[in-house]
Amino acid sequence: MKTRRPILLAAAATAAVATTTWLYNRARQRTSLPVARYVDLKRYSGLWYEIARLPTRFEKGCQHVTAHYHLRSDGKVDVVNTCHQDGVNGPVESVKGVARVVDPETNAKLKVSFFWPFEGDYWILDLDPLDYRYALVGEPGRKNLWLLSRTPQLPRPTRDHLVGIARSLGFPVENLIFTAQPLITNP
Repeated sequence: MKTRRPILLAAAATAAVATTTWLYNRARQRTSLPVARYVDLKRYSGLWYEIARLPTRFEKGCQHVTAHYHLRSDGKVDVVNTCHQDGVNGPVESVKGVARVVDPETNAKLKVSFFWPFEGDYWILDLDPLDYRYALVGEPGRKNLWLLSRTPQLPRPTRDHLVGIARSLGFPVENLIFTAQPLITNP
């Protein structure tokens, strides 16, 4: 029986190394996340409608969610997020914050703070290259994800395309909440 002990120890050590290597590679894979090639923050400024999101405690019960971004002269971005509780015409809740660019080469990686000194990652993963009509925003941990549009509704093919990108990047898109927005009819 004594001859089996070194074999068992070697097997356990090999398993531990393999598990550690797998976890390290998985963690590395989770933090690498491609972003939009370049974001013109002046063009990105303005009103965005939330089309879909992964569940977050700070948006529980929110519908008719919007985000308004305003580029400041110091290069930071003022942020105002608005939510209507429990219905598109429900009571309004807003929160103000500020974002700062952490990757000036692309302007696609920002840190946003609503409650100083706490900051969160806000990475623009995909963006309509011509008209800035839609955006896909997430963070390296894959826990937060937003599909944004300049209009309250996003054409289904565009929405499906963004969901496909998010899926390929490892986001749990099966948990997406599609945000109710007011219907806009042409006059």
